[in-house]
Amino acid sequence: MSSYKFRILIDTETDEDIFRDIIINPTDSFEVFYRAIIASFDFVGKELASFYVSNDNWDKGHEIALMDMGLGNDLNAPFIMIDTPISTVVRTKGQKLVLVYDFLKMWCFLIELVEIMPDEFIEPELYLSIGAAPHEDSKEIDFANSMGMGQSPDLGNDIDDIFSEFGEDDDDFGGFENIDDYDI
Repeated sequence: MSSYKFRILIDTETDEDIFRDIIINPTDSFEVFYRAIIASFDFVGKELASFYVSNDNWDKGHEIALMDMGLGNDLNAPFIMIDTPISTVVRTKGQKLVLVYDFLKMWCFLIELVEIMPDEFIEPELYLSIGAAPHEDSKEIDFANSMGMGQSPDLGNDIDDIFSEFGEDDDDFGGFENIDDYDI
């Protein structure tokens, strides 16, 4: 029996390369692989996530979801991580996957099978760790991707910008100079 060595690169806004090499048994489930990846980057792992089969351009193809979202037997329904051995999807060196973790912050991990090793590994092993992983909470919510919009909305810098559409003469806010002036 052989093992797979994957290179996992986290997509960050820095120029620094941050990646991990993980060796795993091809019969392990995608959930075992997911947990190994998240642990190797010191993420907590409490958010939803999905793997996507990818091509050389890192386009997302068929989904392998962390949880069953109840889509039934639809042919386009995602595979479920716990039920899907890695070897059912990944078979050749150079094959690529994308892992999206936390669909609000959109942490993306670019994954490539870099070597099929002759030795069998019983447990996933962190083989190589390059670069300091970003803190899981360091990324802002990505409104554009998480809400299906083309770009992030400009929410303004303060509360006055958010409510600027209401004029001073608007009946809803007329006469309020300072909320502290009122006994509530």
